[in-house]
Amino acid sequence: MLSKADSYNSAIGGESYFNGRFMVRGSLRVDGKFEGEVLEVEQLFIGPKGKLKTNIFANIVNVEGLVIGNIIAKNRVFLHPSSKVLGDIKTKELIIQNGVILEGNCQIGNNFNESPRELLLALFHDSA
Repeated sequence: MLSKADSYNSAIGGESYFNGRFMVRGSLRVDGKFEGEVLEVEQLFIGPKGKLKTNIFANIVNVEGLVIGNIIAKNRVFLHPSSKVLGDIKTKELIIQNGVILEGNCQIGNNFNESPRELLLALFHDSA
């Protein structure tokens, strides 16, 4: 049974498959398979057997399963040991536990309106 902290507004169960564009207000747990152009959700939890092939836009993303696609999370991405991700990640906070498989670029910061590369190069060349 899920506690109040672990409850979800919506779920794609282990034997379920969803294809398309999906927007969820609140939270979503995926234990089945989702394939589509985009998935927009406030909080996303991908269970150990969950498989997603899509671009993800969320506030918080917890991954235990497989993601093929980019992840843009306003607050945090948490990759648990069983996570497998093929795609780029942009977020304020990235937590990667031992055992994760990840191929892609990661951008971590508070402001993605500025290029992190340009900011870091400017800081290096700053004479102060």
